[in-house]
Order: sequence, then C-alpha cells, then structure tokens
Amino acid sequence: MTVAVVQFGGSNCDRDTVRALTALGIDARRVWHDDGLPPETTGVVLPGGFSYGDYLRAGAMAARSPVVEAVREAAAAGTPVLGICNGAQVGCEAGLTPGVFTVNRSARFRCEHVHLRVENADTPWTAGYEPGEVLRFPIAHGEGRFELSADRLSALADDDRVLFRYCDENGRVVDAANPNGSTGNVAGLLGERDTVAVLMPHPERATLGDIGSTDGRALLRAFV
Repeated sequence: MTVAVVQFGGSNCDRDTVRALTALGIDARRVWHDDGLPPETTGVVLPGGFSYGDYLRAGAMAARSPVVEAVREAAAAGTPVLGICNGAQVGCEAGLTPGVFTVNRSARFRCEHVHLRVENADTPWTAGYEPGEVLRFPIAHGEGRFELSADRLSALADDDRVLFRYCDENGRVVDAANPNGSTGNVAGLLGERDTVAVLMPHPERATLGDIGSTDGRALLRAFV
C-alpha cells in the first residue's frame, strides 16, 4: 500500500502530509508531478501549498499537469484521492469535485484554527467520526471561499456529498464561524465517488496534540 503525495512546483505541505501519514503507519511517498503516479499507488493526496505561485488562479495550472489525468483515472477506478487546501483547489479545477475556491471574503490570508461539523459520517473519510461531531482543524489560505450556485449546493447536500461545514464550537453553522465566506459554510465535499474528497482545512496539521489537535487522524486513516 503506497499513498502518493503529489508535489508540484510551489507545494509546501507535501512533507507534512507524508510525515502525518507515516506516523499513522501508512506508507506515503512524495511524487514529483513530472514522474507520474507509481504503479504501486493505492491512494493519492494533492497537498497544500501554492502550486505554480497561484498564477491565473489557485490550482488552475496544476490541474492541467499531465499527472492530474492519471489522478482522474485512478479516482475513476476507485483509488482514494484527497485534496487538501491547494489540493482542494486543484481538485475542483480538475473536475474531481464541483464548485470552485476563490478569494476569501475578507481578501486577507487566514491562518488559524477553526471548527468543523461532520455533515456525513457514512464515508471512508468520516467513518471515524460521529454525525454532527465538531472537529478542530487549522486553516491557512487566501483563496478558500467555496462557490457554488444555491441550486447545485442543495442537490449536493441532498446527495450527502457535503462532508464538513464551518461551525462554532457548539456545532452551530453560523456566518460568524465562516472564515472565508464559503457558500453554505462548506469546508469539504465529495466527488461523484465517496472515495474522492477535497477540503480546505488541514487534517495533516491536526495529528499531534501538542500543536493544537488530533482530530485529523481519523480522516487520514481512511487510506488504511
């Protein structure tokens, strides 16, 4: 079992992700995007960072890298694929999930811990949580505002494809708890398969108690 953590020019969370996965007993390796996915790949992470300097718009250039076509094929075959922060932007740009991530409502970079409510616990990514459980994850982004039309978001929610919503510490989904202005407070969602997910907060930075939270461990264990 090998989880390929795809490194683009400008990725800066690839090492963090490998360390977090390895600490959970998962074989994880950084893969340079030009080298493609190794044949032994059983999972893929598109990590955080600023691929290609976020030129054009965040994730747009990386989404057109040849390796992403291999990621699409792997996802279609049922291989688990997780996009985190910039990887979520890449995932949306590549059509792995609907919607788009754009500039924060405040037009400022946000780096802080936030609370998330588990909206669907019946997925590989959230099976270690309870429905409605409140988690604490860090964020670090300038373009984390998820945008989707109201009709499409309603359909997404009806299909149980919303994984997480920003909430307060009591689990209330309120505007004051929304750090970037995301439509419907959406923080994470599924692709057409429940083995494909993207989220803006960083689970790999929520695996050690001495740096704020261990709530990300259960999500990363989905690769097992």
